[in-house]
Amino acid sequence: MPAIPTLPLPVLQKLCDVLGDTATGLTGSDIGRHLARAGIDDPLPAHTKRYRLFEALAACQRRDGCANNVLAFVATVMAPVNYVGSSQLFEDRRAAVNEALAFAGLSIGVDGQLSTRAVAKTLSEAEQRARSLRNELLRRGAHAEVLRFCRAELLQDNYFHAVLEAAKSLAERLRQMTGVEADGARLVDQVLEPGSTGGLPLVAFNSLATETDRSEHRGLTFMVRGVFSAFRNPTAHEPKISLLHRKLDAAVLTRAWPDL
Repeated sequence: MPAIPTLPLPVLQKLCDVLGDTATGLTGSDIGRHLARAGIDDPLPAHTKRYRLFEALAACQRRDGCANNVLAFVATVMAPVNYVGSSQLFEDRRAAVNEALAFAGLSIGVDGQLSTRAVAKTLSEAEQRARSLRNELLRRGAHAEVLRFCRAELLQDNYFHAVLEAAKSLAERLRQMTGVEADGARLVDQVLEPGSTGGLPLVAFNSLATETDRSEHRGLTFMVRGVFSAFRNPTAHEPKISLLHRKLDAAVLTRAWPDL
């Protein structure tokens, strides 16, 4: 493998701050185990985790004249198998590691493998690269049902399929609320529309007591129908899907299906 230039000391320090963080970083035993696997000496095992890591990795770089073994250590730490059952920890740690590595033109992928890219020149650029789709949706306050249905796609930053799964979450929730087994427009017709005989819809977004209430219900029904019809624009549809889930949080089942 070609020699990889040594990491700038500020990058190395930030990397050690992330991996040695008291609350979210590696445990002391984890540090010792991963250093050993990467063939890196551990000269200060009794010191604080951040200082211990920095001294070990900095000494390794000085000895080798390159960052190959240091990055092998990072890849060992970020191997996905270490995070079975802890996918959110993996994504959070990967985002933080990548924010530091961006200033060295490097990145850890969802497969735990290292890749090269253009060197980040600003903090906002590094943050933008490191932020995963899931973290962005969390920042926007996406509904828990959206995140639950999009889990696998979000871990892969698969935007189109994340929105598709988010739309499926709406249909599944309506089916669970009502017992209706339809999908798409038929599901909307049977659950949210009043039906050919009039009366109340099966699920009401509000009390339907006033014309304003009824207008809101009709508008939200059109929105659900539209979400089921097209999934081409993630930034446009995801907030709407979360909005609809929040409306369903307060919606009421007006009667039991199929009692029409």
